Amino acid sequence: MGNSKSLSGQSLSPRFLPAEQAEIDRLFDALSSAELRSSTSPRSFSLQALKSHVGEALPPEMVTRLFEGMRRVDVTGKTKGPSERISQEQFTVSMSYLLKGNAEEKSLVILKMISATEGPVKAREVKKFTEDVVGSVAHVLSYRQELRGWAQKQAPGPLSRVQALAAQLCSEMKLQGGEKLLGPQRLECDRTTIEDWVFRAPHVATFLSVVIHQGFLLLCSSLDLATLVPERQVDQERKFASVLDVLSVIYINSHLPREQRQHWRLLFSSELHGHSFAQLCGRITHCGPCVVLLEDHDGHVFGGFASCSWEVKPQFQGDDRCFLFSISPSMAVYTSTGYNDHYMYLNQGQQTIPNGLGMGGQHNYFGLWIDVDFGKGHSKAKPTCTTYNSPQLSAQEDFQFEKMEVWAVGDASVTQLAKSTKSVLDVDPTAQALLEVSGRIRHSDGLREVPEDQ
Repeated sequence: MGNSKSLSGQSLSPRFLPAEQAEIDRLFDALSSAELRSSTSPRSFSLQALKSHVGEALPPEMVTRLFEGMRRVDVTGKTKGPSERISQEQFTVSMSYLLKGNAEEKSLVILKMISATEGPVKAREVKKFTEDVVGSVAHVLSYRQELRGWAQKQAPGPLSRVQALAAQLCSEMKLQGGEKLLGPQRLECDRTTIEDWVFRAPHVATFLSVVIHQGFLLLCSSLDLATLVPERQVDQERKFASVLDVLSVIYINSHLPREQRQHWRLLFSSELHGHSFAQLCGRITHCGPCVVLLEDHDGHVFGGFASCSWEVKPQFQGDDRCFLFSISPSMAVYTSTGYNDHYMYLNQGQQTIPNGLGMGGQHNYFGLWIDVDFGKGHSKAKPTCTTYNSPQLSAQEDFQFEKMEVWAVGDASVTQLAKSTKSVLDVDPTAQALLEVSGRIRHSDGLREVPEDQ
């Protein structure tokens, strides 16, 4: 059983750069100097010393898990059992495995953090461990004031956002025989299963890194929080509470192209800009990739990622980078199947084809649809959407909603910023038609260049 495998600290120390190793050593010195010990005793630190150092930055149960994982690391293969204190070699090896190791190495320590007993661990133990890790991420980001504008809040419904994200991570685990972790509690996971899970669900290792970096204030310069938690950009003059919390933002953001993960700019909110499809079209077209988000009357939160700028036109648009997602009551992302190219659709002012915003499926049968009669929509999937293989995202197939948000992701390019020079008549065919029917002319015609993308 790999759980009892011994580790060699000497072979791992080169993984840290000299400056990093010096920082590791300084933290160990601070922890081991916190208690009076005999000068002849090997330097080490206790759980209490670690808790005192961390303070309120991490939940106590997470500090205990980290301590248990470190103290049960056998660096020589000769110890008869774990001691009550952590040596410098154990500390260095553990940090090297958790922060620099591969999936096999990380799983060795993670397995010790999950359970205090040797051998396979119970499925319920894995679920509790995952919930502790996810909860600790939200906790430490809030404590260190690294939420970047997002809120840490309790979501309505039977599952909290912590439980929903933990359940999603656990769903990526494959047990022997193809059984699912969410099944009977008697199911057990051995080291091979945990190793495969750490490889399959990189969020597990990433979240542990955040907990260590931010909780211990260790090697923080090597953690790129900007691509983990995007900066929230909203008009400072208006207060706005998104339906998303920091954990759901982290989850969605991790599925975006890497170059689009650092900034989210609010383009449209039904709360701020009104329940108007014309306002929606006017504010989201020609603004680059964006995230569309809805909360229906039953509390289901879901949406989609549009990889290209929205355009008002009677054809499908977008590419296979688009996806649909669910946040509540469960978290999941649904990517392109390759069955068709019905990724994005935005139209209004037509009499023979649907008017509204859609993603996936086909006319009148979209995976996600917002009708031109704003406040109404549908999510039809029997059994799944052909474009994204997504199930019904809303509580009811035909749903009503009060809250809708659209966030531009990534940095605004010169092309997107140029949108601000366009007339509303360029992006709202209905307004243009009404002007022409009334017999009035567009005085700006001939005085400005026609946008290239019209």
